[in-house]
Amino acid sequence: MIEILCFLLTLYLLVVLARIVLSWFPLDGNGVMSTVQDVLITITEPVLGPIRRVMPRPRGLPLDLSPLVVMLGIFVLQAVLGCG
Repeated sequence: MIEILCFLLTLYLLVVLARIVLSWFPLDGNGVMSTVQDVLITITEPVLGPIRRVMPRPRGLPLDLSPLVVMLGIFVLQAVLGCG
């Protein structure tokens, strides 16, 4: 059971990372990558949205640090669970 949870945490970590990388590039609204980005947003927004609402933005910087908080949380959970 723990192995499955570790796998799912790693998979979600990769999804968050993919969303971060795709956010750096302007995408055409009709392309395949735009569709991929929409799917990634649909998967990650239920977790990132509440963190984004609670966490203040850095003063004067247009940065969204909520993905880093989620990634840190995943790393902590993996350490607690003993994921390899």
